[in-house]
Amino acid sequence: MQQETRDQARRRIRRISGQVAGIERMIEEDRYCVDVLLQVAAARAALDSLGKVLLKGHVETCVSDALASGRARDRQEKIAELMEVFAKFAHIGGR
Repeated sequence: MQQETRDQARRRIRRISGQVAGIERMIEEDRYCVDVLLQVAAARAALDSLGKVLLKGHVETCVSDALASGRARDRQEKIAELMEVFAKFAHIGGR
């Protein structure tokens, strides 16, 4: 993982951690359910955004290297890996 991607991911993780802690406080304070649900949606969107950053970084480094390597097995493994990731995270970006 490139340093820029790692730094961006760390910033996003810290923000997400703060959002989750805020949700916990809202629940402890017995805040209005809709307000809590909106914060859950915001945290989910932030996680999706983190997923996009990580996926982009993976494609730009690991996948790109495998495709450029000239080794058919490496290419096939990375393509299979990407297909699995896309299947699990197909909702990202679909909003």
